Amino acid sequence: MSAAAPFSPFTYLFVPGDRPQRFDKALASGADRVILDLEDAVAPGDKGSARSAIAAWLRESAAVRARILVRINDASTTWHVEDLNLLRQIQPCTVMLPKCEDEHQIAAVHSCLTPLATVVALIESARGVEALPRIAGAPGVSRLAFGALDYMVDLDIPTHSPALAHAAIQIAVASRAAGLAKPIAGVTPDMDTTRVASDMQEAMNMGFGAKMCIHPMQVAAVRQIITPTEQEVAWAQRILLAWNAGSGGVLQVDGKMVDRPVVLKAERIISRTTPTFNP
Repeated sequence: MSAAAPFSPFTYLFVPGDRPQRFDKALASGADRVILDLEDAVAPGDKGSARSAIAAWLRESAAVRARILVRINDASTTWHVEDLNLLRQIQPCTVMLPKCEDEHQIAAVHSCLTPLATVVALIESARGVEALPRIAGAPGVSRLAFGALDYMVDLDIPTHSPALAHAAIQIAVASRAAGLAKPIAGVTPDMDTTRVASDMQEAMNMGFGAKMCIHPMQVAAVRQIITPTEQEVAWAQRILLAWNAGSGGVLQVDGKMVDRPVVLKAERIISRTTPTFNP
């Protein structure tokens, strides 16, 4: 029997890098990962103070570094080089690279980090989608994420354009082909948790396994959708129990045939019940 699918974080909560008073609150929100943002959430004149705040906080918060990502500014901006200098100084475990469009951008970021550090590549443009196989296969990439709002701007398309689903599916396929965890869905600007949950369900239907959040109240809505129901868990447990007790051939559970694909589905359901957040 194959090993169970590894657990990957479900929720990624953004916090403006120039609001250090919110960093600890974000960690206590229940989010699996917290993204300290140097990009969209920080005004141009506040980029320097945001870098200083992140550096100071991480020096005092070594115990939680594994739960922290730093989103830098993209390679086309005037702030990118200074952000890379910050990475050399603070050595985060994971960096989120926005508007990623080729593997060379990833290599430049990864060269500032330790060999075990990783990059989450944020796909937000047509060029990024076109380069997906190279980006997903680049050394150091741990996961892909979809910046749907910026993608809509790049293509000049409305919210419900089928072009969004087309790009999302390509991101999911590229992730799977490269052996990465399921990709991270983009943010929902609406604070209505019903809308957040609906967006997460739609993303899961396209092969995503996590979501970026912009407010702590969104975290629980995302987790509720991703976490399997009690009935799903009970079914998966029956499948795995029967499979482990058998000889590895086809068998029946609940009057239905069970073979290896069914077992893999059961393993993945169980993997979604494993929490990573430790308050």
